[in-house]
Amino acid sequence: MPTPAQRRRPRAAAAVPLAAFALFAHAEAPSTRVASRAFEQDELPASPPVTGSQDADDALHGRDSAQDRAAREAVNRALQRLSDWQREAADGSMPPAGAAEFAVVATTALSALAWMSAGNTPDRGPYGAELSRAIDYLIDHTNLDQDSETYGYVHDGRDALSRTHGHGFATLAMAQAYTMSPDSARGRRLRTALRAAVACIENSQGAEGGWEYEPRRIVRHEGSVTICLVQALRAAKDAGFEVDKKVVERALGYVRRSQKDDGSFRYAIGNDRSSVALTAAAIATLNAGGEYSGRAVLSGFDWMQRQLAQREGDPAWESGERPAVHFPHYERFYLAQALWQHADTRVFERWFEAEQRELLVTQRDDGSWPDTTYGAVYATSMCVLVLALPDGLLPVYLR
Repeated sequence: MPTPAQRRRPRAAAAVPLAAFALFAHAEAPSTRVASRAFEQDELPASPPVTGSQDADDALHGRDSAQDRAAREAVNRALQRLSDWQREAADGSMPPAGAAEFAVVATTALSALAWMSAGNTPDRGPYGAELSRAIDYLIDHTNLDQDSETYGYVHDGRDALSRTHGHGFATLAMAQAYTMSPDSARGRRLRTALRAAVACIENSQGAEGGWEYEPRRIVRHEGSVTICLVQALRAAKDAGFEVDKKVVERALGYVRRSQKDDGSFRYAIGNDRSSVALTAAAIATLNAGGEYSGRAVLSGFDWMQRQLAQREGDPAWESGERPAVHFPHYERFYLAQALWQHADTRVFERWFEAEQRELLVTQRDDGSWPDTTYGAVYATSMCVLVLALPDGLLPVYLR
């Protein structure tokens, strides 16, 4: 196994000049954007092919500050640590890595996305072998029994936690991998698994338009799972798979109805709890459905701006404690996506420079980031996805 120094470095995340978030909260989306309402195939912007290392290296020109270089090294160490962890299991899955609650489907899918975000493709790149094993694990754990009530469900009996949330991340990861090698033997297996995985999502949607943690139609529903599954459907649609437009329309309607009068988004319809993380995730999901401006998105941005502004100058926040955030990696992951799609790029740039710096400070010597609830695999994968987002190697996260 090559050492980290012998591996080609992945692309780096960019840090760019600051700009006041509040000044741009009402900026309209650029006129060049196409509103891909309900994932209409003829309206979707085409996802460009994943490019090789030369394009990745070229993209780094002009992104060569000391912090950028440190971020490239941080991503490289993190991907190596994920690789080391994967060797603990023979089936390509990821270990608990200190998790109090084991979510193997979700963490394996997130690790696959992290490797892809740095330019690796199945069987190609410094971590192509690890990525292939992770994708094969997800395929192998997709229920292809068409007579089963849970046909298409990506599940591992060891994972009683992530359930349909993990299924969403797994579908997303498989869709991204499929775009990289659709005509290979693995691509053909992915095609079968993805068709089934999409059917599972469509068949389990509830009457309100949302989903819950069970892979079947039930009365309960919640926003976090719904958001994850909508993004999975968008990735599958981008990859060329048929997705029921009515399912997407109902799901986006659910997200819109979860918004409170103050602009924030609820955990679920009927549950008044809201947060920066849930609001960012909802905005990112509306963006995935083609909504880049309009009342719901702009009022959501306004509310987030006020919440983030309150944190500035707070001694607890400046010390890195983040006292009000129960799921900091989740929040950062969706804030990155929401701000990345903002019409004025300086909104993302200001936020990202500070977050990039925070991630460099908190990375452990072995290349990982900790999380006592869901484990270091989860935290490390999420942090890599944030750092690599500006490089644009994952089609689903393109501007």
